[in-house]
Formats: sequence, structure tokens, C-alpha cells
Amino acid sequence: MQMMPKISIVTVTYNCKEQLRETIDSIVSQTYKNIEFLVIDGGSTDGTLDVVKEYQAKIDYWISEPDKGIYDAMNKGLKTVTGDFVLFLNAGDVFFSKRTLQQIPFEKNFDADVFYGETLIVSEKGECLGLGQKTLPKDLTWSHFKNGMVVCHQSIFISTQIAGTYNLNFKYSADIDWVLNALKVANKIVFTETIISRFVTGGFSTQNKWDSWVERWYILKTNFGLLSCILSHIVFIFEMLLVKFKIKPGYREIDPKLFSNEELI
Repeated sequence: MQMMPKISIVTVTYNCKEQLRETIDSIVSQTYKNIEFLVIDGGSTDGTLDVVKEYQAKIDYWISEPDKGIYDAMNKGLKTVTGDFVLFLNAGDVFFSKRTLQQIPFEKNFDADVFYGETLIVSEKGECLGLGQKTLPKDLTWSHFKNGMVVCHQSIFISTQIAGTYNLNFKYSADIDWVLNALKVANKIVFTETIISRFVTGGFSTQNKWDSWVERWYILKTNFGLLSCILSHIVFIFEMLLVKFKIKPGYREIDPKLFSNEELI
């Protein structure tokens, strides 16, 4: 891997005109310049393509056509990328700051297969809620995912050498399966100790919560066994109840050191 690897950023969108503009702005404003940017649109009819064409000089590849769902669109991106690492930052997701990519220690870890970091959760009204509920392990392995999606999809860079395609048998939780498969074959995984992305709640899997949970159950049972899956879901439900009754906060407080005088998007 070169000292400044090419980062392929794939943005999947469908009828998300305004959200897409925010995402594109956060990508093209990065101070890190070795970026390949792809937009995969599902055949939008709301003016999304007007936004794409407005920025097309800064987009390396884009396509607009019907697809079989979000993960089919992501697979189209995976088949097209040419970078060293791939990150999915879909319409509505943004980088934490303009220097997010610049701060990832690529040059100190030229042999790494995966880089991951924190995610700032934002409400649909734009209110910053805090970091993801799960404390990120500093020594991430695939086994940490026995309790679900420990690292948010928007905050993990995976080497294109080990990134497979999404299993289209899963409509709502294929991201867990995809990350698990990559982590199983990764030789070196690096915690960036930075906030990588800002994620707005109420997305695709949240809107289809029950179906998402069913798929999650199957994926975790397949990878970790029935007993482990039962125990992890008991813990998951217990933690949900603690949050619901305000015994435990739903999000973690942000460590001020993670801001480090960032120029926010």
C-alpha cells in the first residue's frame, strides 16, 4: 500500500436530493486529496440527478438506474472502485470534519487491512446526540460483533483486497455480514481514535426494525452459534430497556480530545 492510499468513497442514493448535497459537500471538501468518489443512484425522480450533474466534475463515476435494493447498489460500487480502501458514505451521511481522512494514520500502518473509528449520532432534527452506544474496542476483531454492529458502517475503511460483495439474501442487515467477512480475513486492524462520520438516525434498517432484527439474528447465529446468539440478544434487549426507562443513556458522551480543534463540516 502506498503512503497516501487511494480512498474509494461510494455514495448510494435514491430520491434523497437534499441529503445527497450534504454528503457530496463533505466529501469534496476533504483536505486529503487521493480520493475516488462514486455515486450510485437507484433511478431517482426527485431532482437528485440535477445535484449529481452539478458536482459531476468532482465525481469520478456515477450511474443512475433501477436496482434490487441498497445492497445491490453497494455491490455496483464495489465492482467499480479502483482504490486501496473503500468506505460507504451514503446520502445523508457526512464526514465528521474536513480533515477526517487526513487524520487517519495510513502512513504509520501501511500494512493494515482495516481502519475504523467513532461515529457521531445526529437526530433527524440535526441535534447531536452523542457517540454510538457501544464502546469501541481498541483491538477490534470479528468476534466483537457477536453483540451486533459494534462499528458503524460509515466509519470503517476496508481494503479492496479483502472486501467481498454484499449478500443480497439479506435486505436489511447485509452490512453486518459484509463487515464480519472482511474482519475474518484481515491481518491488521487499526483503531484511528478519531470520529470519522456523522450518522443521522432513522435510516433504512431503523425503518425496517423487525425485519432487520430477524436477519441480524440469523447472521449472528450462523457466525457465533445459537447459545451465543441467545445470550447476546438477552443483553441487547436488557440494554434497550435500560435506555427506554432512562436508567442508562442511549449514547456516549463525546471525549473533547476527539474534536482536536476540528474544522467541522
